Amino acid sequence: MPVMDLLEPDALRLSWTNRFASLGPDFYTALPAEPLPRPHWVARSADCAALLGLPAHWWRRDDALDVFSGNAVWPEMRPLASVYSGHQFGVWAGQLGDGRALWLGEIDTPRGAMEVQLKGSGHTPYSRMGDGRAVLRSSIREFLCSEAMHALGIPTTRALCVTGSPLAVRREEIETAAVTTRVAPSFIRFGHFEHFASTGQHDALKRLADFVIDGWYEACREAELPYAALLEAVSLRTARLVAQWQAVGFCHGVMNTDNMSILGLTIDYGPYGFLDGFDPNHICNHSDHQGRYAYARQPSIAYWNLHALAQALMPLIGEVDLALAALEPYKTIFPQALLDLMRAKLGLTTSEDDDRALIDDWLKLLASERTDYTIALRRLAHFASDPASVRDLFVDRAAFDRWAARYAARLEREGGSDAERAPRMERVNPKFVLRNHLAETAIGRARAGDFAETERLLGVLMRPFDEQPGSAADAGFPPEWAAGIEVSCSS
Repeated sequence: MPVMDLLEPDALRLSWTNRFASLGPDFYTALPAEPLPRPHWVARSADCAALLGLPAHWWRRDDALDVFSGNAVWPEMRPLASVYSGHQFGVWAGQLGDGRALWLGEIDTPRGAMEVQLKGSGHTPYSRMGDGRAVLRSSIREFLCSEAMHALGIPTTRALCVTGSPLAVRREEIETAAVTTRVAPSFIRFGHFEHFASTGQHDALKRLADFVIDGWYEACREAELPYAALLEAVSLRTARLVAQWQAVGFCHGVMNTDNMSILGLTIDYGPYGFLDGFDPNHICNHSDHQGRYAYARQPSIAYWNLHALAQALMPLIGEVDLALAALEPYKTIFPQALLDLMRAKLGLTTSEDDDRALIDDWLKLLASERTDYTIALRRLAHFASDPASVRDLFVDRAAFDRWAARYAARLEREGGSDAERAPRMERVNPKFVLRNHLAETAIGRARAGDFAETERLLGVLMRPFDEQPGSAADAGFPPEWAAGIEVSCSS
C-alpha cells in the first residue's frame, strides 16, 4: 500500500487507498487545482486532524499550507473532479459535477477510509459558468457548521481547515477567495447515480452501485435483490438524518439531489441556518423564493429526492413495485425516529400514546410566539425545579400553563428523579448552536484579518452540551440585527 512521510523526524505515514479513482475516467476528470496566490491559514480543526491521524502541529510543515490551498500535492494524492447530475429546486438540471471542488485522495485511518477534498480550488470541466472559487464568508460558514454538526452527533462531512487569499472573487460584491478542506468516508451523491442513469451508461451505473455496496453497505450484497436493498438502506439513513435535523432545528437550505449524500451525511453547507424563533415555515435560503426547502418541508423533500434516486436505480432494480417497496420504510422510520428524539428532548424514557400530541402541542406553543427553539428546550430541562424560567418565554401564560400541567402530569407518570432527568435532557438539548449572527461576527472579524473569533467559536461549538459559563453570550437570544441576515446559494 502506498505511503507518504509527513513529518520528520517523527514521521507519520499515511496510507492512501484512492478507491474512487479506480472507478475509471467515466467518473471524473483528473486535473490539478488552480493556484491560490499568497495563501494564509484561516482556521484548523484539531479534532478532524486527529480523525485523519495527523499530529497536533501538522500544519507547521513547510508545504502544508500550499497543499491545502491547492498549490501543491503530496505523493499519492490523485486530484480529480467527479461528474454527477441532479435536480435543483425540483427541476432536472442535467450534468453538474465538482465545479469548484477537487478530490485529493483517500486516507486509510483507524476509523475507516476517509476521502479528502478541496472546495474552492478553481475551475474544472464541470464549473459551467462559475469561477470554481469559494469566498472567505462561505468557507468559514461551512468549516464551522461541519464541525458543529459533528459535535452535535449528526452525521456530516467534516472540515479539516480553511485557507484564505487576497484573490478577488465576484459574488453579490467583491470578496476574497478561500479554500476549505473537507473530509468524509465518501462524497458520492444521489446525483452521481442520476448522471449515469440519465446518460444511459448502465454499466457505469452498476459499477457505481457495486462500489457503494462493497464499500459501505455490505449487508445488501447478501440480499435477494441487492440494488433494491441498497435503495432501502439509503432511505433509512436519510430518514434518520432528517429526523436529527428537525429535532435540533437545522435547516439545510438547498436540498437538491446533488446535495444528498448516498451515506446519509449532511453535505454541502451553503445557505443553512439553525432556527432562532421557532417557525415551521422558516426559509433559510434567500434564493428559495417558493419555499421549497422550508424547515417543515425537509422531510417530504428528502422523500422526493429518494424517489429521484429510485428512478436512477431502475435499470438495476428492474420493477417499479420493488423500488417503491424499498422506499416505503421511510414513511414509518422518519416519524418514529423524530418521535424518539423529541421524547428524549422532553426527558421521556417511556412511551405513551399521547406523547405525540404532547410534543406537537409544545411545538405549536413555540410557533405561536416564535419562541426561541434552542433556549426553550434547554430551559425545559429544569422545568421541575424552575418552571418560571420556561414560562417567562411566553406572552400567553395561560396557554403555557395548560400545556405545562399536561407535561407535569406526564413527568409524574414517567417517574424518576428531577436530579437525574435534568442532566439527561441537557445531553440532548444543546446550549450552543451555530446561529447565523455568531457566524456573521466571526466572518466580519476574519475579513478584517482577525481569525481568533473563528477559532474561539469553533472551540465553543465543539462542546455544544456543556454549560461553558465563559461563553454564555453565545447561548443568548440573537440580537435584533440578526433578523436582517440573509444567506443565499452563494453563501
